[in-house]
Amino acid sequence: MKVDKCMDCREKILSDDYVDIVVDFPVDILLQGETDICYIPLGDGYSVIYDNLLTARNRWRGPYQYRFTPKVYGLMELDITGGREGFNTGEPFDPTPLISSGILSVQRDPLNLTGKECIFCCIDTGVDYLSPIFRKEDGTTRILAIWDQTIQDGPSPEELNFGTVYTREQINEALAAEDPYSVVPSRDELGHGSALAGVAAGSSLGNGSLYLGAAPEADILVIKLKQCKPYLRQYYFLPEDVPAYTEADVMLAIKYADSFAEAFKRPVVICLGLGTNMGDHNGNSFLSRYLSCMGGYRSRVMVVAGGNEGNAAHHFFGEIPTDLGRIDSYRDVEVRVAEGVNGFLMEFWGSVPDLFNIAIRSPGGETIPPIRLGVEGESTHRFIYERTVITIQSVLVEANTGEQLVLFRVYQPTAGIWNFRVSAAGQLYNGSFHLWLPITDFMTAECYFLSPDPYTTLTEPSMADRVICVSTYNDANNSFFLESGRGFARMGQICPDIAAPGVNISTLYGRRTGSSLAAALTAGAAAQFMQWAVVEGNSLLAETEEVRNYFIQGAVRSAEISYPSREWGYGRLNLRRVFDVLAGVTGG
Repeated sequence: MKVDKCMDCREKILSDDYVDIVVDFPVDILLQGETDICYIPLGDGYSVIYDNLLTARNRWRGPYQYRFTPKVYGLMELDITGGREGFNTGEPFDPTPLISSGILSVQRDPLNLTGKECIFCCIDTGVDYLSPIFRKEDGTTRILAIWDQTIQDGPSPEELNFGTVYTREQINEALAAEDPYSVVPSRDELGHGSALAGVAAGSSLGNGSLYLGAAPEADILVIKLKQCKPYLRQYYFLPEDVPAYTEADVMLAIKYADSFAEAFKRPVVICLGLGTNMGDHNGNSFLSRYLSCMGGYRSRVMVVAGGNEGNAAHHFFGEIPTDLGRIDSYRDVEVRVAEGVNGFLMEFWGSVPDLFNIAIRSPGGETIPPIRLGVEGESTHRFIYERTVITIQSVLVEANTGEQLVLFRVYQPTAGIWNFRVSAAGQLYNGSFHLWLPITDFMTAECYFLSPDPYTTLTEPSMADRVICVSTYNDANNSFFLESGRGFARMGQICPDIAAPGVNISTLYGRRTGSSLAAALTAGAAAQFMQWAVVEGNSLLAETEEVRNYFIQGAVRSAEISYPSREWGYGRLNLRRVFDVLAGVTGG
């Protein structure tokens, strides 16, 4: 690959020969002298750097050094089918989730909370802007703008330098045109973003009998994320057709959404229906920390899906006895790998000040002796009788977290049971450790722990500070959804905050299930609350933490469950009870 320093920044952003790197330090220190770098400042000390793939290997000690390798995020919905466009009227609309969440009752007199003068932002797969559920009664759009990161032939957002923005005026022009897509070509091929936007902010059709979103009068802002670059698909062993989005692009989308709070002087509620198993599960990734910064701003609310990994057997929790001299001071971790797995990543996280050694045995009996994990290093091991290659990257003190990290990248693993023996390297003080495999959608075939732990299975970035983390339940029988991610965070912080309906939810394309739907419903409720708080002047300084605590106050709790719960957080979402508590009608 030839380095072309004549490329402009837009070309570098889009080029597959350039890596996307999020940093939290001044970029100027990298720009001294001749360089091939361009960058976009995000604010709050963060920037996204675009660096040539070849030179980046040296500058960042390889583009795959953990801290500077963007995480990739998948859609938090089960059984994404995609490929269906158009409004589905073949199945009756079911308002039960709106009723059980106390959303429908506050849409009516005397509160009349419909999200009016608030902005709901969906950062996802786009939107079917032709659908009647995104229009006003006069047929014009309720969408303020669409930033489609995948289309490059129109004006980009100011300072962001890629993608195309379609304004409300252009969308209305498209709606009136014989061929709408000749005016605004943005589409939602998967329907996931449209489903989330409809659940949170779909219009009232047929007085709510045909369709109704939680905040039917909120304005809508849509960011369609572009897919991650091939080098990340290769690194993470992603299936070719699975939707996957980078940390950098999501952070840029949040920056764009935040600009609407300033320009329009209105509350903005951002919904993220994305997640990953990569990260410390303690809210310290770049995206988590950026969300925390934005969530602390007034008139902003961040709502994040807790994921669908609770029953996937992709988390392992282990403890080693802390007594000196114990001969059993190790723990075996067994991973079952099916035929068809072309590779996988696995992260090991230990707690300071403990130190661990790890030995590996393949299904064929070949072994890698105990590896002493140094301050920082990378080693590659090739098996003699098997095609498997394992690269082990160890970081004694990972920069974002201060904790011990070991990253295993396993290429062409032999099918069968792999054994990772974790042992003490000296005196242990805590003795506990965690491992995570990728989310289900990112695996080409089954790969799971034989003795998994269903807890600490919330996906990143739902464990960030100053976000509302949502788990999922089935409102048909008030049962917890077994696939839902569960808490708490790795170091014990309380999350999820609340649980919301996310099973068999009526959407634009029929019924859908997943934590992203629960997050969308909660985000719609947040827009309703922000109408009362900010637009109507009852709490002008409201932001994410205040909304979260109000939702916790109003949550429905069962006598047989101890709260906060790893599954339910502080209870089931109920917006009506929030106002009952405010009015003194009921206790929190």
